[in-house]
Order: sequence, then C-alpha cells, then structure tokens
Amino acid sequence: MIANKMVGLVNNNSAIRMMFEEGKRLAAEFGAENVYDFSLGNPNVPAPAGINDAIKEILDEEQSTFVHGYMSNAGYEDVRETVATSLNKRFDTSFSKDNIIMTVGAAGGLNVILKTLLNPGDEVIAFAPYFLEYRSYINNYDGVLVEVSPDTETFMPNLAEFAQKITAKTKAVIINNPNNPTGVVYSEAVIKELAKIMEDKQNEFGTEIYLISDEPYRELAYDGVEVPYLTKYYANTVVGYSFSKSLSLPGERIGYLVIPSEMPDYKNVFAAASIANRILGFVNAPSLIQRAVAKVIDEQTDIAYYNRNRELLYGSLKEYGFECVKPEGAFYLFVKSPVADEKEFCNKAKAYNILMVPGSSFACPGYVRIAYCVAYETIERSLPSFKKLAEEFGL
Repeated sequence: MIANKMVGLVNNNSAIRMMFEEGKRLAAEFGAENVYDFSLGNPNVPAPAGINDAIKEILDEEQSTFVHGYMSNAGYEDVRETVATSLNKRFDTSFSKDNIIMTVGAAGGLNVILKTLLNPGDEVIAFAPYFLEYRSYINNYDGVLVEVSPDTETFMPNLAEFAQKITAKTKAVIINNPNNPTGVVYSEAVIKELAKIMEDKQNEFGTEIYLISDEPYRELAYDGVEVPYLTKYYANTVVGYSFSKSLSLPGERIGYLVIPSEMPDYKNVFAAASIANRILGFVNAPSLIQRAVAKVIDEQTDIAYYNRNRELLYGSLKEYGFECVKPEGAFYLFVKSPVADEKEFCNKAKAYNILMVPGSSFACPGYVRIAYCVAYETIERSLPSFKKLAEEFGL
C-alpha cells in the first residue's frame, strides 16, 4: 500500500504531464505536424553551442576523477565563485561562493530551502496563479500552502489580500518572476510594496518571514522590461535559479540558490541548506554540468526567437476575439476561457488538435495556459484551428 500522501498525487497526476502524453498519442495518430501541443514549457531553442564546447573541453582537459567525483554538498567552490561574480556584475550585488549553493534545478533548490525552513504546520503564501507543484513541495515538509487570490485584470500580486493573510504562522512567501503561467513581470514598485508589507509583519509578529524568489524565467523578459533582483529589497530573501530556460537545459537539472549574507540567520540557513541538499538524496548538483555552465555563465538563449512567437500568437488570438494580458516575460499566454469551465474549453480544443493546460492546474480556473516555446511554423499552422475554435464559441 502506497503512502497516503501519494494516493492523491497518483489520482490527480499533473494535468500538464497528462496533456503532454496526450500530445504524443495524437501525434502518432494524426502526424506530429498536425498536432499543436502548447502544453509543456519545454524550451525548443537549442542550447548555446558553447555548452557542447565546454563539455568537450572539460572531458578532454580535466581529470576524470575530479570531474565525476564528489565535491562539497554546496557544489564546486570555483563554480560557485563564478556564479557569484556574474551576479555581482549584473545586479551590483556583493555575493561570494559562500552565498551560493548549486542545486538539482530550481525545483531541487525549492525543496532544499523549504526543507531548511519549514516546521510542520508552518504556512507558505503563494500568489495565484502559481506553478502547482509548489503545493507538493510544501506538503513534502508538512507545511501549509496559503493562496492569495488572483487579480485577473492585471495578474499582479493582490497585495491587500496578501497583507491580511500573513499570520504568526507564516514562514515563507513564494513568488515567481517572470510568472508562470501568466508571463507577467512584477515591477520594482510592486516588489518594494511587497517587501514593506513583509517587513512590517515581521515586526508585528516578531518572526522571520522568508521571501523565496523562484526565477527560472529571469532571462526571458521582453521589450526592455527589467526584472528586479529581490535580495536588494528584502534581507530575508532566497533566490532559486535554474539554467533550464536561460540555456535550454531542462533535462540537465542544474541551478542554484542564493542565500545573502544580509539575512539575519544567514550562517545557520546556509549550513542547513547545504545539509538539506545532501539528506534529500541530491547529495550535490550534477558535477559535469556544474562545470560546463560555469564556462558559459553569461551566455543566454535566443530571446528574439520566443519574442517572435509571442507577437504572432498573442496578436492572432486577440484578433480572433480571445482575452489575454500580453506577457512581458517567460513563454506563456494565459488566455481567458470563453466558457466558465475551462476544462470544457480545453476538451473542445482537442478536437482541433490544440493542446492547452487548464488554469485550475495553476489555482486559477476560467483560464488556459498556452506555452509558445514551440516552432514558429507550429504556431503558423495552428492559427486556422484557433480561428475555428474561436468561431465555435462565438467570439
């Protein structure tokens, strides 16, 4: 008999993954070119050529026992120093290797920091819509997820409700900027107001409340939009980063945590997070890819590719009558369903071989997420089907 916690997860397996599997089934039946799978945020821009070159150089020039061996649970010291130096150059910070823990992607990093911080019953606040795996990660450590309802006009954080939902049990707040699933970027003004609310609540309750910034999409921002670096606004911030989107390396599972020295309990938090990295079974981030990303630390994916997709899909869907906030980052559109039950809308879309993810998978029913990290030609071929779908719903 499986664990009680797993029963619900098995019965309610991720809609995103289920839709991805459905896409493979439809592709086998109708041909991949006739299926428009917008379900999974899987980058389709190739990794920079420098990654392959770096891996070859490492394998040719560095000792095998070093490259494939154990290292500190926090990661290679030289890699961590390289990450810190890059961040300092980009964001005018003052990090060192002692602020960086290399992790098994951003998801691994979030689990590490939640393991580090949470006692059973501690509350973690998230702003809907949010990446629904947050609920599972928090539940892993017997925490309680507290949702802040969405502002569906702008999809900016509902800060008035946020202030009301912070209690003496609140241990952390998770934000995702740029946001999955909306593509919205939280501005500096929003971040400053959020940070002030958290400072005031820390003082009111005499507690430490941690801001966890989940940033796998940091490099994917359009039209010159700036993504604030949160350690500059709130001392009890932990940044979780992934190279999955910035370098198109989702399967390599490589990222890092930033734990700033300004954090009042920095030494204990850093030490505990390093241990959590080990006892959760990660032990350390994958060694070869750690060393490879350090060699290409300032390279980025082709943002123009995603922007071209964004402009075509957003412009076309608006023309057909769909409602959507134009995304400023990431590679998603969050489109209002023309009927109250967005799952019905998703099922109707399947008849046109269009695969989308229902907004209820992000704690925001009535909307659907469309991932435009696909070939431009896929979007072009899908447009007649989107137009027919709009017409079916009288848009």
